[in-house]
Amino acid sequence: QEVKLFDAGDIVCDEISLEEGQRELGLAVEEILRRRLFPIVLGGGHETTFGHFQGQHNYLKDKGRTPELGIVNFDAHFDLRPYDMGNSSGTMFRQMADVCRAEGTPYHYFPIGIQQHSNTVSLFKKARELGVDYVLAKEIQGSNMESILERMDTFLYHCRDAYITVCTDVFSSAFAPGVSAPQSLGLDPEVVLPLLKHVLRTRKVRGFDICEISPRFDQDNTTANLGAVIIFAGHQHALPHERSGIRRRISVGPDEKKRRKHALSSLFLCRFQKNSGPSPPSM
Repeated sequence: QEVKLFDAGDIVCDEISLEEGQRELGLAVEEILRRRLFPIVLGGGHETTFGHFQGQHNYLKDKGRTPELGIVNFDAHFDLRPYDMGNSSGTMFRQMADVCRAEGTPYHYFPIGIQQHSNTVSLFKKARELGVDYVLAKEIQGSNMESILERMDTFLYHCRDAYITVCTDVFSSAFAPGVSAPQSLGLDPEVVLPLLKHVLRTRKVRGFDICEISPRFDQDNTTANLGAVIIFAGHQHALPHERSGIRRRISVGPDEKKRRKHALSSLFLCRFQKNSGPSPPSM
């Protein structure tokens, strides 16, 4: 099946705050969804996904539906930290929970690949408080796949729609050295990709993002090439009624980089930009 891939441009935070950049990304994702396209969002740090969530969540609200959006997160970290001192790449899923609570909508969050040594006790407590089911990396490495697939199916059964977010530090540093928090005991992509495809085959997924690839830490483009494989797998399993794939990125300027101290992937994304398809209709 032929799939057209459009480059919808960039959200750059050089002259604006991270929060403003996330709002702009959310508006862009909304517009892409209104055109019945399948958004593929490229980060940036994992705070990118909050902008993606805003677009997905608000699009469903604009259609007059109560958002029942399942968030499937492939990640070594919960990213449920408090954000009273400002948003960061470790707060997004707590922000999403607060949005859902304020609006009285269900909060469906399913992280896969959690590393026990990379999360504090308070984060595990917060996950339990929010009713979050999660899959530890060691469970996947123990080859308990049938049980994991059953838990994924149970989670997705309760979600009318879903989106996938991939934080590249979920993978072993042997496959993904170019991240800000490399995991020596991370996951093998050969194990993760079938799980990702399993979610996509439900036909509930409305988009996905991939974040935290940092070219300055990469070795021989190993992490960048892994990102390309994930994107290929994603668009190969896009919803049949979506007309095409769109990629978008959010990057951060020098001042914001210092303040937020997270990994960026602008060079990686520029490399993708060279091979972009025809321009999309004007928005």
